[in-house]
Amino acid sequence: MSDAYLAPIENDEPRIVRETGVDARVASIVEPVLNSAGYRLVRVRLSGMNGLTLQIMAEREDGTMSVEDCENVSRMVSPLLDVEDPIDRAYHLEISSPGIDRPLVRLSDFARWRGQLARIDTSVMVDGRKRFRGTITGMTQDAITMEADKANFGEALVSEIPLDTIADARLILTDELIREALKADKAARQARGEENEDDDTASDNDADN
Repeated sequence: MSDAYLAPIENDEPRIVRETGVDARVASIVEPVLNSAGYRLVRVRLSGMNGLTLQIMAEREDGTMSVEDCENVSRMVSPLLDVEDPIDRAYHLEISSPGIDRPLVRLSDFARWRGQLARIDTSVMVDGRKRFRGTITGMTQDAITMEADKANFGEALVSEIPLDTIADARLILTDELIREALKADKAARQARGEENEDDDTASDNDADN
């Protein structure tokens, strides 16, 4: 279960991957509201799915996001968007969590998932290309260092990608990533003092046997 109240997020870490156009307008409307309720904006994306779908991806400060959290966010932002009316057509609102193969939008995201496989697309050519796939090995305030898992002939094995060139970045789903994500989620929930109902049920069953 989600907490009834989350502490507001003040001075939230800025995102290095941001939206443009209508997506940026929506982000500017919803992000302050999300922060005031204890959530962080991950991404806004307007797509042609189901006619027209506005996806708002969010998470708690600890990186978790439950179904109840998504419902809470939907109740907050839906009337706000109705009033501000940033989209001039009918659309379907979708609130989602980042998922395991999540977008990386803040420097802390790269730091948290250092050692994991990721894909980065850049807005300009970097080392002669605009698409990178490999392991996040380091970061500074200005750049991400990535070691390619498969380097084509003539491509550098290790690349330093300036933050201001990153157009899109996300983790790639692997068995190791799934294990680490589940471990991180469990640790975050334990830190909040949430009980694991499945564990409680298993304990009860053991006691009955």
